[in-house]
Amino acid sequence: MPFVVEHEVRFDLACGAGADGRWRGWFRVEVAAEALWRLGLHPSQPSSVVDGPSPPGWWHAAGERYALTPQVS
Repeated sequence: MPFVVEHEVRFDLACGAGADGRWRGWFRVEVAAEALWRLGLHPSQPSSVVDGPSPPGWWHAAGERYALTPQVS
């Protein structure tokens, strides 16, 4: 991993029952800004700003439906 200092990256996990009673887990990852700067990731990069319109609402809804649909292997 390209991070030098241990406290530059933090991982958190929260678990709990959802409205339907099923257990769910949420991850959160935080990275110190200084660590990102060393990797060349900073606000002045062209890719760090919005460069076009957001996808339409149906696109987001379709993605959420797909994520909730059981996948057959």
